[in-house]
Amino acid sequence: MPKWVATVALLLPTYAWLTLAIFLPLCAMFAFSFLSATPMGNEQVSFTLQQYAVFQTQPYMIEVAIWSLMIAVATTLGCAILGFLAALALARAGLGRSRQILLILIVLPFWTNQLIRIFSWTMVLRSGGFLDSVLHFFWAGAPSIGFLYTRPAIVLGLIHGYLPYMVLTCYIALIAIDDEIIEAAMSLGARWWTILFKVLVPMAMPGLVSGCVLIFVPVIGAFMEPRILGGPVGVTLGTVIEDQFTQAFNWPLGSALSFIMLAVVLAIFATFSGVLRRNASA
Repeated sequence: MPKWVATVALLLPTYAWLTLAIFLPLCAMFAFSFLSATPMGNEQVSFTLQQYAVFQTQPYMIEVAIWSLMIAVATTLGCAILGFLAALALARAGLGRSRQILLILIVLPFWTNQLIRIFSWTMVLRSGGFLDSVLHFFWAGAPSIGFLYTRPAIVLGLIHGYLPYMVLTCYIALIAIDDEIIEAAMSLGARWWTILFKVLVPMAMPGLVSGCVLIFVPVIGAFMEPRILGGPVGVTLGTVIEDQFTQAFNWPLGSALSFIMLAVVLAIFATFSGVLRRNASA
């Protein structure tokens, strides 16, 4: 049997599944984005570009897009800082049971339902919730510090949900660093912050970049955390797209917003990857 026949036979099931599950639905949604109305309804359908002019016809969408981008950047930055430090602690924890226990604690959020995690945060962050109860236990007359239905609450919930992605990618990059490199830096008199920022962070950069990609892409389109933890201020591109599909039954507008968001994300990562390549060559 020729090698190309075996290669095609092995790849065909995977690419057939990707075509049926991803490529064809994306093509259908892309075609819907050029329609004037949802084709399953009774309205007259025609091809138009008006769905892609939503930021001109509805200027408030620009503010929604900016807030969505800011929430995604804040979540990714928070996950990068906390995830790298947690991965560093995990990588330096030594072998044996201690590392296994820490790894289980890190991936523990994946074992629970996402809705349960989000609603649990509402019990913690609301006024008179767990956070206020702990504060009032030590300071009876303290004012409420609950910040439910705010954008920081959204970011906190997103960080809690997506932090394991960053920890695992950074951990894989950190355990590949030879301990002799760190020992050589210490023997040359390097302080811990010098080792951290001049040795560990640059060498673990592939893990950081992979974690940022894995987090930023789903977070910018997230809708459950903004809707539940944000309340009135939780309007993001993800919630608007969900409303167009489930409430307004305006699939063309929802599809157009989805592809606009996809184009922005691809443009950001294309620029970011170009900067990384220039820094690597320099």
